[in-house]
Amino acid sequence: MPPSFRFERDHPEPTVGVDEAGRGPLAGPVVAAAVILDRRRVPHGIDDSKKLCAESREALYTRITRVAGWGVGIVDVEEIDRLNIYHATMLAMSRAVDALGIEPGMVLVDGNALPKWRHPARAIVSGDALCRSIAAASIVAKVTRDRMMIAHDATYPGYGWRQNKGYGTAEHREALGRLGVTPLHRRSFAPVAQLCLAL
Repeated sequence: MPPSFRFERDHPEPTVGVDEAGRGPLAGPVVAAAVILDRRRVPHGIDDSKKLCAESREALYTRITRVAGWGVGIVDVEEIDRLNIYHATMLAMSRAVDALGIEPGMVLVDGNALPKWRHPARAIVSGDALCRSIAAASIVAKVTRDRMMIAHDATYPGYGWRQNKGYGTAEHREALGRLGVTPLHRRSFAPVAQLCLAL
């Protein structure tokens, strides 16, 4: 069953959906998106980004960003290493909502934790599979981050970021051992930290 508007209907407008991409990778930023859907112009096919192929996500990203209010928050590797990934994710979500430039009536956030912000908000476990606004945000965040990692692949070839997007696949871990650590690797993450100690 696809995500619905049942959560949005319970709260005052504008209702914002928020989700992130990139908590788990060994390299690259964490990216969050905030989306306000116009219920009269909702693109068909919105779903949890993990359930969609890359081609479908790209097409939906284009349609969502044409008709919805949206903002993106990015936290880079230096900030992740300084703050830790949990606090970096909360910061990315705060930046995404701030980028909307409006005061939300309610923010619906995927997961079980909320940033420390002034906005009325609700955390929804598996929200990207249940709430259409959060699902839309998951698509915008995922496509934004994937595009960044594909661009970084050209700068730092050999790690397979075009395919693995910085996640710790066997290919990526093998390349880390062979090529070493780049400025885009998260030194606070155990596989990268262990390699740095060995150098």
